[in-house]
Amino acid sequence: MPEQPEHGAAPRPHVVQPRTVDPRVTDVVLALAMALVVAVVIAADTDTVRRTGTGAYLFAAGFGALVLLRRKVPRTVVVVTVLGVFAYYILELSPIGMALPAVAALYSAAEMRHTGWAIGGGLVLIAVSTYYRTVGNTPEEYLAPYDLVTNVALVAAAVALGVAVRLSREARGHEARAAGQRLQAERLRIARDLHDVVGHNLSVIALHSGVAAEAVGRNDDAARRALEHVREATSGTLRELRSTVRVLRGPVGTAPGTASQETTAHGTAASDAAEPDAASHDAAAPKAPAPTGLAGIDALARSARAAGLAVDVAVDVPAGALDGAIDAAAYRITQESLTNVLRHAAATRVTVSARVTGGRLALRVADDGRGAGPDLEPGSGISGMRERVALLGGGLTAADAPDGGFVVTADLPLRLEE
Repeated sequence: MPEQPEHGAAPRPHVVQPRTVDPRVTDVVLALAMALVVAVVIAADTDTVRRTGTGAYLFAAGFGALVLLRRKVPRTVVVVTVLGVFAYYILELSPIGMALPAVAALYSAAEMRHTGWAIGGGLVLIAVSTYYRTVGNTPEEYLAPYDLVTNVALVAAAVALGVAVRLSREARGHEARAAGQRLQAERLRIARDLHDVVGHNLSVIALHSGVAAEAVGRNDDAARRALEHVREATSGTLRELRSTVRVLRGPVGTAPGTASQETTAHGTAASDAAEPDAASHDAAAPKAPAPTGLAGIDALARSARAAGLAVDVAVDVPAGALDGAIDAAAYRITQESLTNVLRHAAATRVTVSARVTGGRLALRVADDGRGAGPDLEPGSGISGMRERVALLGGGLTAADAPDGGFVVTADLPLRLEE
């Protein structure tokens, strides 16, 4: 029974996979075409001076059979084909042109990244053909100019087509690799954002849930305030998850934030229908999302203070001095650092500072906790921060402070390079 989509879920886009032809089939078709073309030229010859017997058709079959080896030994195929053409004319068989029997071999060498061999083989054939047309004692000497133009055209077309096919294939491969890299980068970005946002909010929820549990029956006002913080953190987490799910459910190839209004509306309706409690809370107390930049650090500080942590904030960065990506990265680094303080540091105070110095942004988050010790093994949070900063052309350190506590420092450019 086919899997049914969830109620209200956006339909999965139907991706049509491109059909690929088995290379062996291509080689067989090309070999048959080569043999057939040469055989037709032989059969069309009405001159009885040359011999048009079984030997000529065996050569035609041989030229075609060589094409079957074009992928394994393309250079050998060129050499053997050129020698085969010479042998054919030494035996005084029906004329088939010098370049025509070698067209498939020259094309294959150029397609397999042996363009020099293809050009060399073609030049040898043209030179030998022109020489014997002009100095040989043959009745076809008057055809030398026509023969030269024909051979040059055939060789040039075969080599050019082979190079064009190879470049097209390489371009498709490069595009596929680039698409894979973009997909991987987007997955890492989503993973980092989910870790930062959900991890921070769950830490706040855990702390305030503990406060509420201890205050119930003793201080109902404190319990209500703690539960209010839990509700706000939960709503923020749900909003972030909904936004991420809408991106992941969007049509393939659609950039984040560019999904159609119809998809967004259906996705929001489905999420709200699936979570009536959260929806009713959001309707009762609608709040705009906190800014994800240095302007949002005060909101992070208020959340940490509500959890019992003293937070000092000193931000001295002129408005508009940072690119959006740098501003968002500074926010995420601060968010993750405060999350780690709440989870692991057992600290009472943390200081967040951001300032512009030497044309770069210097961000520092320091606490007075117990530190990480000499055997610090960075988890996904610190690793994610380092990845985020490195992608923007900056550097990040996270280590114990000399006088105790733990310090995270980030050095970021103010603007991304064009």
